[in-house]
Amino acid sequence: MAQEGKKKLVVVGDRVLIAPEDGEERTATGLLLPKSAIDSMAVQSGRVVGLGPGTPVGADSGEDEEPWKQRPREPRYFPMQARVGDVAIFFRRAAIEVTFEKKNYLVVPHQAILLLVRDEVTLESDVGKILDE
Repeated sequence: MAQEGKKKLVVVGDRVLIAPEDGEERTATGLLLPKSAIDSMAVQSGRVVGLGPGTPVGADSGEDEEPWKQRPREPRYFPMQARVGDVAIFFRRAAIEVTFEKKNYLVVPHQAILLLVRDEVTLESDVGKILDE
């Protein structure tokens, strides 16, 4: 008898899998969410635990290659700014709730994320400015 393999969630496209924080006004990283945003549930925060590959982009036209060469086309994606471990603040209405192995998650389109809080900047190519207070 074959053993059943362990299941895992695979995030597709430009979606982000988020473990929601428990309705506190201050996120775990210390960012304060306004009371008006929490009361109306306009925004919510949570930890990014999974990412899709990104937004699909069209295949190469192949015009610069010889037309008789047939090469398999690999899927191409525009990468996302979010990374696993970031704290994301996002529009609550855009999130879809899912339960997997008795844990609650939110699936959020990358475009619904308003802000990412990252522990440290590790790549020079990060977009944005770091504000010193």
